Amino acid sequence: MVVQAVQEPEFFVYLSQILGKPVQDGQGRVIGSITDLSANLAELYPSVGTLRIRLQGVKSPHYIPWQDVTQANGSIRCEGSPKEALFLGENELFLRDALLDKQIVDTNGAKVRRVNDLQFLRSHERLHLVHVDVGFRGLMRRVGLEKAMDLFLQSLFDYELPNQFISWKYVQPVSSPDLLRLSITQNRLAQLHPADLADIIEDLDIHQRAAVFQSLDVETAAETLEETDPKIQVSLIETVTTDKASDIIEEMSLSEAADLLGDLPKDKAEGILKEMEQEIAEDVKELLAHPEEEAGGLMTTAYLGVPPETTAAQVLEILRREAMELDFIYYVYVMDPQERLLGMLSLRELLAAEPEAKVVDLMDTRFVTVRLNEEPEEIAEQFAKYGIMAVPVVDREERMKGVIPFRNLLELVAPKLGK
Repeated sequence: MVVQAVQEPEFFVYLSQILGKPVQDGQGRVIGSITDLSANLAELYPSVGTLRIRLQGVKSPHYIPWQDVTQANGSIRCEGSPKEALFLGENELFLRDALLDKQIVDTNGAKVRRVNDLQFLRSHERLHLVHVDVGFRGLMRRVGLEKAMDLFLQSLFDYELPNQFISWKYVQPVSSPDLLRLSITQNRLAQLHPADLADIIEDLDIHQRAAVFQSLDVETAAETLEETDPKIQVSLIETVTTDKASDIIEEMSLSEAADLLGDLPKDKAEGILKEMEQEIAEDVKELLAHPEEEAGGLMTTAYLGVPPETTAAQVLEILRREAMELDFIYYVYVMDPQERLLGMLSLRELLAAEPEAKVVDLMDTRFVTVRLNEEPEEIAEQFAKYGIMAVPVVDREERMKGVIPFRNLLELVAPKLGK
């Protein structure tokens, strides 16, 4: 004889179907209606913890723990007495207040969306938030027109409006700093590509932008700033303390850091520079001394330059040690003691070389350079003609001053290509 376990049926229900639902006491008498549900939003699929209800003839809200709730004939039955006091757990918030009609980030699609409804799964005597409804069907459901809309579209167009759900595990609420501080949701933003996160930040209003930016760790904030519109960069960096601003800007590439500081008010920029590590601050100040639309303003000073007698093995060891501090590592530049450029070699050539080979024997002496005051159009011609990934910048004495990666030039030239 085989005994089969009886599985509890599972079913989906929407927040719009729960709100306003009548609440009965233990004897089946209607005592009020549901106004909201609370859940621990830090859970992977948050489970409902408390019902907020409006009792008949009572102005102040009352609360029912989920464990005191049973389903009964289309209503909710409360086995205990509703409570006046409420003790929410850590990361527990009311869903209607926190999410409905609010903006969220879909971290899977990297878009900002508006919440029209919430879908729950009832399983094992629990109610779990599983999807956020961002579609027009969710909006129609809330106003009680879902069935009428289906009938209209089906009869006239033979069309059924689809659901637009986002799994809760891909949802990042952004409506308040409290929601952004939840540990599990904070990590969801950090998983986005910085370019996607920058697009999302630009789509938010000024208060949400600040809240999202302030919730990011220093490294993610720096990567995101580099992808953000310069005007928004300024507004974001002005929302954090000078200490945090200096930490963030130190993580940016030198050229990006210089551009940002150059756009800030002078006193703000000077305050940040004072808090930065002295060596990085000096490099940034050197870049700030050059106009932004000349070679000196486009270059970075964080490149790898080595003496001619350095071996391939030694260069690779330097790269392993300093790679995270360099803005550009595709080329290695060979310089004499006066920092005049003698030659260069690519990372591919370096990796293919014998470990004891000296860079002076490996380098290519056929290279092009630009002067500090060279203009973008002239620099672009060099990139196009020689197909290089970066061009060295030298002063009048031919001393190496920096390197312009193609990306730095593209950011300046690309907006003009359509004109």
